[in-house]
Amino acid sequence: MEHNTLILQVSGRFSLETATQKISMGAGEMLLVQKNQLGEITKTPLEGEDYQTVVICLQEDLLRTIALEEQVETGHKYSGPPNVLVPVNDFLRAFFQSVMPYIRNPHEAVTEKLGMLKVKEAVHLLMHAMPELEELLFDFSEPYKMDLEKFMLSNFHYNVPVEKFARLTGRSLAGFKRDFQRIFGMAPRHWLQERRLAEARYLIEAKGKKPSAIYLDLGFESLSHFSHSFKKKFGKAPTEWSA
Repeated sequence: MEHNTLILQVSGRFSLETATQKISMGAGEMLLVQKNQLGEITKTPLEGEDYQTVVICLQEDLLRTIALEEQVETGHKYSGPPNVLVPVNDFLRAFFQSVMPYIRNPHEAVTEKLGMLKVKEAVHLLMHAMPELEELLFDFSEPYKMDLEKFMLSNFHYNVPVEKFARLTGRSLAGFKRDFQRIFGMAPRHWLQERRLAEARYLIEAKGKKPSAIYLDLGFESLSHFSHSFKKKFGKAPTEWSA
């Protein structure tokens, strides 16, 4: 999640799991997600209804414009929880009802221009509901150079490019590779493959998991790719290992 994002759950159940938080919400609840995170989202329709979520991306260019217009200066970096359940008041409830026509008519000429005004309205209503969110929304600092070892051990299973891992840990690609080699003693792609396969073996051996149930969660794009890599590493296919 590269941008701050506002999510309203219309129907069904929405769950978000990151390295530090697990959050679930049902119909009528609202979540503000901080930028520069990796996470796994689970969408669950409930019996007798369709699943529906409204997602508004609060891109940094727009937030910078609002900060200039409103002369917002937070003064220091946000240090609260990265994902915040927002208490829904009458203003926010009415706002989301007013957004629905734009969602249902995405190709109308009016949608793009007025859509930006609706995003600005959302930001103002968020600050009205929770003034402390100002620091989260208007934190324009670059990702600080975080603990690379801790971050990778918590997030290795996400199937994202090495370049994105570098950006999320506050490093250039060259700096990320250099620090990674120093900490782990091997190149990032090699370590990711080894770490994911070791986790797969543990889940199959110790937890009795089926290969088909874990390969996506461990960052492999297909079951065949996972099986081939597992057999090359351990000498047997994962189905044979679990037999």
